[in-house]
Amino acid sequence: MELGNIYLQVIKRRFAQIKEQGDGTFEQLDETDIHWTFNEASNSIAVIVKHMRGNMLSRWTNFLTTDGEKSNRHRDQEFINTIQSKQELLTVWNEGWSVLFDALEQISAEDLRKHVKIREQPILVLEAVERQLAHYASHVGQIVYIGKQLKGNEWKSLSIPKGNSAEYLQQMKQRYGK
Repeated sequence: MELGNIYLQVIKRRFAQIKEQGDGTFEQLDETDIHWTFNEASNSIAVIVKHMRGNMLSRWTNFLTTDGEKSNRHRDQEFINTIQSKQELLTVWNEGWSVLFDALEQISAEDLRKHVKIREQPILVLEAVERQLAHYASHVGQIVYIGKQLKGNEWKSLSIPKGNSAEYLQQMKQRYGK
């Protein structure tokens, strides 16, 4: 298999893993949790999700053919909380990811060497994809961190729980035969 196709498979899995971290956090939150902020300079989970959706719709709609910063995007408005419920948050969250995953399905290995524009700046498709992966991973990290702080001891780990690294490594050795 050609390296570009392998990369596209890997990147789709990485985006899916990032989304799963957010999904796992949302399962543990209640209605009030999504609006909590540490201070006035902080963003709530609802605002982070609204911003991610705005970014995803702008970047991934007509990804290969139009500037990633669409003229109908109002980025500053993304940081004003208008999400009223957890259900609305999940709808907004899934809408953004749907646009992203649909766009990824349209990218070919050959496209990775082409250029797209973001705010008029030409950028390799490969770099644009990586840029968005890093962006979304940082925001989902914020969402997970807020969730962990809010839930405290009730938090259900989304990765290897503290103190279980050796056990997890042993499971992997058994699973993969080393």
